[in-house]
Amino acid sequence: MISWLVAAAYVAMVCLVARVAARRSNNDTFYNGERRSPWWAVAFGMLGTSLSGVSFVSVPGMVHQAGMTYLQMCLGFVPGYIAVALILLPVYYRLRLTTIYTFLLHRFGLTAYRTGAVCFLISKFTGAAVRLFLVCAVVHTMAFPQAPFAITALLTVAFIWLYTRRGGIGSLVWTDCVQTAAILASLVCILIAVVRGLGWSATEALQAVGDSTMSQIFVFDDWTSPRHFLKMFLSGAFIVVVMTGLDQDMMQKNLTCRTLRQAQRNMIVNGLLYLPVNMLLLGLGVLLYIFVAARGIGMPATPDDLLPAIVGGGYLGTAAQTCFTLGIAAAALSSADSALTALTTSVCVDIWRCPDDERLRRRTHLCVAATLLLMVLAFRAVGTGSVINAVYVLASYTYGPLLGLFGLGLTTRHVRPHAAAVPIVCMFAPLTCLCLSWLTSTLWGYHFGYELLLLNGLLTAIGLWMCAERRALHS
Repeated sequence: MISWLVAAAYVAMVCLVARVAARRSNNDTFYNGERRSPWWAVAFGMLGTSLSGVSFVSVPGMVHQAGMTYLQMCLGFVPGYIAVALILLPVYYRLRLTTIYTFLLHRFGLTAYRTGAVCFLISKFTGAAVRLFLVCAVVHTMAFPQAPFAITALLTVAFIWLYTRRGGIGSLVWTDCVQTAAILASLVCILIAVVRGLGWSATEALQAVGDSTMSQIFVFDDWTSPRHFLKMFLSGAFIVVVMTGLDQDMMQKNLTCRTLRQAQRNMIVNGLLYLPVNMLLLGLGVLLYIFVAARGIGMPATPDDLLPAIVGGGYLGTAAQTCFTLGIAAAALSSADSALTALTTSVCVDIWRCPDDERLRRRTHLCVAATLLLMVLAFRAVGTGSVINAVYVLASYTYGPLLGLFGLGLTTRHVRPHAAAVPIVCMFAPLTCLCLSWLTSTLWGYHFGYELLLLNGLLTAIGLWMCAERRALHS
């Protein structure tokens, strides 16, 4: 009952903040927040969106098999955020874009523009549905175990649609601040509960994490391993470039800042905050596995079940259960609300090309919400393993064409691919990567990691360059 009351109070607070922030309901507010958001609010809110329910649930569980090697990728995130701030943001602000894929219209024409938008829509629909599925599954288990899963998913998606339909990105800047604060507060409270459950002081907990075999961060000795430092570091940098710098969801918030300088400051600060928060999540995972061994608790079926099983089983007390409920609700909303808004923006601006039609925007917003709900139910039927790994693997295939399109557009001035070849190349490159991944693992035992994203983008760029119009190429 306490968890229900806390969740209800939190939902009411989010609705109130969204209502106050959305003083005016128009397309300008929905798409770009009238370009007057303070940079610090955008940076803090983006942290919660980046973490999402995937990080909150999945990162602690991954330490059993991968240790803390995920921090290698987090280290790569920092130069990735710097690259986005110094290379991509100046282009977006100079062109005063509503959606970042309009850059492709200026550079390559209408076909490339719509191809890039479609790549984003596939990527974001898939990624947002995976994240939302994970959180709905946890909420369903802890709050509505007797009800059908479809009811839990429906209520979650309906609530997100309700508080985003008026203000859009203009209100999300502020509701995401509330959600990020809730996620971080929940994380700290659960950490304290685990340390107390073990009967340790903070110093003893730090010592135990450092002495654990699961605390390994760096892998330098096995270059064939997907967790090799160089692979994860470079992949981390490029993942930020594509999943933040080339992602309408994340960039739409940055484009609400008043000036380019403020947007760049927000981006770099956000990148620096991401590393310590993930260190806390991984440290929590090590302590949870120590807790499981000390109490003789059965190991969860999957790594993603670790945190929900311990907290939901009552092993850490009612306060920890309440904090977890609050944190997972905040994670669900912070990830899905911005995805819903960005998808609506891209469909209206990039696909329909009717940014001023408010009636169309409202109908599209509702249709996008319904599509997300259907995809969540589909993931429920299929099932997933480690969700955070699934999200990044999917990104390697779906964001690769975007990396190739933007990379060629930013590094060349006169190369212009034939319009008809653009969608063919953007489909052919991911399929080629899929075949190469299977062949290398079958014939030589080499397993591609997240570096598959780099190969995908490179193949796309080369294919587009080879299909360039000869006059433009020679000039």
